[in-house]
Amino acid sequence: MAVMEESNLERLLKEGHFVVTAEIGPPKNADARVLRNKAGLLKGFCDAANITDNQTAVVRLSSFASSVHILHEGVEPILQMTVRDRNRIALQSDLLGAYSLGIKNVVCMSGDHQVIGNHPESKGVYDIDSTQLIKAVWDMKCNKKFMNGEAIEDAAPNYFIGAVASPFLEPEELNLLRLEKKISEGAGFVQTQCIYDMKLFEQWMAKVRGLGLHEHCFILAGLMPLKSHKVARYMQSNVPGVKVPETIIRRMERAEDPLKEGIRIVIEQVNWLKTIDGVSGVHIMAVNWEEVIQEIVTAAGLYPRPD
Repeated sequence: MAVMEESNLERLLKEGHFVVTAEIGPPKNADARVLRNKAGLLKGFCDAANITDNQTAVVRLSSFASSVHILHEGVEPILQMTVRDRNRIALQSDLLGAYSLGIKNVVCMSGDHQVIGNHPESKGVYDIDSTQLIKAVWDMKCNKKFMNGEAIEDAAPNYFIGAVASPFLEPEELNLLRLEKKISEGAGFVQTQCIYDMKLFEQWMAKVRGLGLHEHCFILAGLMPLKSHKVARYMQSNVPGVKVPETIIRRMERAEDPLKEGIRIVIEQVNWLKTIDGVSGVHIMAVNWEEVIQEIVTAAGLYPRPD
């Protein structure tokens, strides 16, 4: 197989476009129609879509197969791969397989711990960590070798490699060092945890720029539209690394239509993020609410997307 050209996502970022990525959660069954329907909602309104890998440690249709389904629908997939469920043999094998089927983007992640999922008695693999997985994909791509040093004969997978970051996790200095390590090992783009406190994110981005990380990697700020003040309060209290300002919670409490207010807040956030130096795009995580992506992208002046 000849080496494929770079992904659409990589090309747009290199050309300087403010990109939009979205997220699709596969179903807890084998019905591909769910994926096709979600892809139909996103097509033309995002540049690529993450396919989550058994998110919240719940068994779902595989991210590998789901990526192929949305690719057939005309949406470029970003394959999420977690180290929770596979050892290094399976990870490298799946990377070869996914690339052979036309998948060009991968995000390397640890994965939610299995104790919070629907099989809490299962054993996490964690043979390597997410940073080591980034390095493994980079070596397969650029050095044409597996983790054991064995050469890859003929076609090597030419992935655009992604990582994740949670800007507000403590201790901040250690968190920034970890991000720096991921980038030095080969991450070409980073998608962040959902951001609600824009001023605090501006401060974090200033530190990212101070380390020069934005010069070696594209930063996509994560956004998640809120559906109610209860959801906002839950995230503030229970999701590590998520800071929800009281002003946003009060707005959601006072709103006559909380769903519309949640959408308005995200649109405001997108416009704010456009002004922050070093932010190359947004990653909108509308969990089981993919139909709002069209409204958000259009109202934020990000439609039509570049060809």
